[in-house]
Amino acid sequence: MSGSPPPTGGFVRRVGLFQATAINMSQMCGIGPFVTIPLMVAAFGGPQAVIGFVAGALLALADGLVWAELGASMPGSGGSYVYLRQAFQYRTGRLMPFLFVWTAMLFIPLIMSTGVVGFVQYLGYLAPDMGRTTGDLIGLGIVALVVILLWRGIEHIARITAVMWAVMIASVALVIVAAATDFSAHLAFTYPAHAFELTSSHFWIGFAAGLTIGIYDYLGYNTTAYMGAEIKDPGRTLPRSIIFSILGIMAIYLLLQIGTLGVIDWNRMTDPGDIASTSVASAVLEKTWGKGAADTVTVLILITAFASVFTGLLGGSRVPYDAARERVFFRPYAKLHPKHRFPMLGLATMGVITAIGFLIGRHTDLATLIQLLTTVMVIVQALAQIVALSVMRKRQPGLRRPYKMWLYPLPSFLALAGWLTIYGYADKNSPGRHPIEWSLAWLALGCIAYVLWARFEKVWPFGPKEITEEYLTAPAPAPDAEPAGA
Repeated sequence: MSGSPPPTGGFVRRVGLFQATAINMSQMCGIGPFVTIPLMVAAFGGPQAVIGFVAGALLALADGLVWAELGASMPGSGGSYVYLRQAFQYRTGRLMPFLFVWTAMLFIPLIMSTGVVGFVQYLGYLAPDMGRTTGDLIGLGIVALVVILLWRGIEHIARITAVMWAVMIASVALVIVAAATDFSAHLAFTYPAHAFELTSSHFWIGFAAGLTIGIYDYLGYNTTAYMGAEIKDPGRTLPRSIIFSILGIMAIYLLLQIGTLGVIDWNRMTDPGDIASTSVASAVLEKTWGKGAADTVTVLILITAFASVFTGLLGGSRVPYDAARERVFFRPYAKLHPKHRFPMLGLATMGVITAIGFLIGRHTDLATLIQLLTTVMVIVQALAQIVALSVMRKRQPGLRRPYKMWLYPLPSFLALAGWLTIYGYADKNSPGRHPIEWSLAWLALGCIAYVLWARFEKVWPFGPKEITEEYLTAPAPAPDAEPAGA
């Protein structure tokens, strides 16, 4: 049986392959690598930290293939919400999509808040006398500016994103080129004793911490999947945008990591009093090309950080929309702006949570914040979505699949192993913080909220499951048809 996306609920398909890839890459390569290179070095205890970025890339690629198949076959707004709704409706009704939206409303803004923390951190290089209160106010202003810029039509946003993508490429390229002009192989490839001692528990705890940081740096490869209802020819564009962005960012990260380690002694990156521990890219430019060049590139890095928050809230704000439209989340989130057709309440809510997360991140440890947000998303999104892929192949074999996972199910198993490693070592990498306990507590609270909501809405287990298979039954549009909603 052939099928295709259902009506997009008012969204307009105007985002093509280049813009979609740019959106993903801008979200992936924001401030992340510039603030986590020192964290990665500290986790591994030396320049062998490059292992973390390679492992993160492999996990992102394996998980990205899960997103690619699901996104191509079910390109609705909301990403995981759509996939979990379709896969788990047969046994648990609306429970899984409700829990996903419940957790996404927390972890997506928390990811964006780390970008704002990094923005203020690098701004400190240009303004070393900036006080904590001033930094807090600047960060809150950045969040407000992002929300204001997103308060407009998608066609304008796509153009803004393309410009920001160019700035992002320029900033990382300049750091990579600068590092190449003063590169020391001795610094980059001289490892401490027992760096690769695979029988040591210390190595594997460091590896798990590095994998967590690495996948955090790659997060964003799925941004366009949340915007499936706004993507041109989603059956081809979504998988390509995911795969192209992961491969492109992997190459950039490896050049950036190795180049940085070849200029700055890794011991400086682990010294809290050294500028290399907070603004390592600026330190690279200052050492190679001087203070003026470092200041200029730092400005580009700030723009890159802003772009990552911008694109993250762009995609994330779409998550509660489809759920609310299908009566799986609070109904006011289903309302679009009357003129520009974007989800107003979703954008506003995530903007507020981003601001709160930024303030929390400013007064805690960034590595711990990354650990917390990662464990929150693992159970209901990462693991559940891997299961959803197999469930959909069994439940809806006739579903139109423009893209099917290569070497299925091997990538699913690799992704599953990676996410379980991150989750299993979470408490060991954050002593005293208990991220596993917090993630389980948030999930339990979501289950309670679902029971109360389901009783009010009279849905399963207090009513019928209401099975819908719209992606299985909708007619396929002509390849050159007008964009949906045009």
